[in-house]
Amino acid sequence: MRIEENRSDVKVKVSNESKRKRRQKKVSPVQRLYNTCKEVFADCGPDIVPSPEKIQTLVAVLDKISQADVDLRPNMLFFDGNRAPIITYLQLHECDKFSIGIFCLPPSSVIPLHNHPGMTVFSKLLFGTMHIKSYDWLDTKDKGDANPDGVAPVANHSNSYPDGLRPAKLKVNSEFTAHCSTSVLYPTDGGNMHCFTAKTACAVLDVLGPPYCDPEGRHCQYYFDYPLTDFPGIAPFVTVDRFFSLAFHNFACSFVYISTSKGTHIEMLSRLSRRSFDLYTFFLDIYFRLRLHALS
Repeated sequence: MRIEENRSDVKVKVSNESKRKRRQKKVSPVQRLYNTCKEVFADCGPDIVPSPEKIQTLVAVLDKISQADVDLRPNMLFFDGNRAPIITYLQLHECDKFSIGIFCLPPSSVIPLHNHPGMTVFSKLLFGTMHIKSYDWLDTKDKGDANPDGVAPVANHSNSYPDGLRPAKLKVNSEFTAHCSTSVLYPTDGGNMHCFTAKTACAVLDVLGPPYCDPEGRHCQYYFDYPLTDFPGIAPFVTVDRFFSLAFHNFACSFVYISTSKGTHIEMLSRLSRRSFDLYTFFLDIYFRLRLHALS
């Protein structure tokens, strides 16, 4: 009799354990990403980078996410190449510690060269082919000191550069195709300033820690890049094809911004009435065409 009871207890425990495991398996990849971000950025802030172990944990989660997990496809209207190249940003979550979102880029669309002040940024290309060009600021404290690549940095003389220019080192200048590994950039390394050019329809899953915040001084600033050969007296100190000057440019890059962070999942968003979305993008397309015509 006791054996029977013991066996029954074992069955109950096994059953409960099975249910618990099934519940764990039902966690969606996007929910798993959110849970991981909460852990990774819990003790972080501006210019505070997560530990290498936490970075690898988040990279591993992002590497496993696919376009099917967020229910995005290249044939959706977000990526229609026959319309004006309007970039759509789908916000999945944003808090003081981090933000999660997806950039939807039609073919030939461009996110101009911009910075990520004090941020650690993870980017996962879900589908498509994209050209990425990125820079890090060049250390200009002492022209006699060598940088990590063994190249002497440019002397930090205020009269060496026109106003608004600052030397930067080219970090990446290549095309990437899904399913490439997740890229990570840091506050002072890894290509903190980058430009995205969509060669085909592309979707990029972005995690920023912390997110942009104007009141706290984390503005998104845009830049033009110029080869250092354009400025006299610079070339002798550097390898010209790898070093540039960046000039701050005061313009804004416009996105169609859709928030899904308040109780709405991306899967639900993508299943909105196609007719409603067609009407929305139709009028948006007219607006941008009129705006471009007025500027021409």
